[in-house]
Amino acid sequence: MALSAFDGVRVMPDPWKRRFVLFIKRFWQPTSACMTCMPGSLTNLLSAPHWALALQTGLFTGVLALILTFTPAMKMFGNRYGNALLVGLLTMIGDTFSHPGHYGIPHLEAVVTGVVSGVLALVGSFVFEDRARRVRALWARLRGRAVTSEGQPRP
Repeated sequence: MALSAFDGVRVMPDPWKRRFVLFIKRFWQPTSACMTCMPGSLTNLLSAPHWALALQTGLFTGVLALILTFTPAMKMFGNRYGNALLVGLLTMIGDTFSHPGHYGIPHLEAVVTGVVSGVLALVGSFVFEDRARRVRALWARLRGRAVTSEGQPRP
């Protein structure tokens, strides 16, 4: 069965499977960004209300991304820069509707969270593309093993 590349991941050509992978990715990036940008101390990482807001933002953003897969905008998810832009914008929308801002200036927290989420998506596209080739090559170098030009460790 032929495999196709979608959003940096090799998956079966089933559109529902691609949508599921896209939803999961668009769920964790805004959730991580929201956990990072929400003000407070590191003790907030353990608080249930903090997690609830971050998960709500991630869920809202994931649902918006899933809705976009039924439109021509789905093509933007295939380009790493278009993907980062969409993720950032969807996270801003999701964060705005999930909870009020905590920074004092209206919507500033949503903008910061959206920017961080877009950057996470862009960095993730470079780091984890081609089955994390760059990560495997770095790990091989750290272990002192030679690496081929394709990023595969030599025996």
